[in-house]
Amino acid sequence: MTERALAAMMPMRNPCDLRPAKDTILRKTIELALCENWQRLFGYAVRLSGSRDAAGDLLQSCASKALASPSIPTEASQARAWLFKVLRNCWIDDHRRSSVRAIDGPVEPWSETPWGCDDRLIAEITVKQALQKIDPAHREIIELVDIAGFRYAEAADILGVPQGTVMSRLSRARLALLEIVSAENVTPITGSRRHAG
Repeated sequence: MTERALAAMMPMRNPCDLRPAKDTILRKTIELALCENWQRLFGYAVRLSGSRDAAGDLLQSCASKALASPSIPTEASQARAWLFKVLRNCWIDDHRRSSVRAIDGPVEPWSETPWGCDDRLIAEITVKQALQKIDPAHREIIELVDIAGFRYAEAADILGVPQGTVMSRLSRARLALLEIVSAENVTPITGSRRHAG
């Protein structure tokens, strides 16, 4: 057989097969963004759903939808905000589907810091409890900007509102949070203490 006959029998090789497909590159971008932001996404999912188990399911749904999406951002900074938006939309979809939601999730064990008179730990617990009591819209904006660290423009994109709306909602949310913390804060008893001696 001649070389020409062998070449005719072999399937034609597309030169583009040697380069990664655009879909593969976009998928790698999302996989990388998921890996880099997994903890933050999980934390946001816990705060949205109120339970670690539900957050795991929510994050799994988010990852599946993100990887299957036909329109994926190409830059890493855009991918991060986009993933939070996908997660939020998954939560909204789940919330709409369920007719009954548990108000309180399972009791979580204490963090690695043992209980003591640690002001940082007490402040963290106080803020977490207050966040559960404020309006969900207020909680959401605080979680995006103050906890997840998104810039106003990114939060506006995630929520689908103008940047000015984010700033005004954040201002009202912080005031509401401060009001709850101040109203429920334990104040020390003034006066002299008697010491046994």
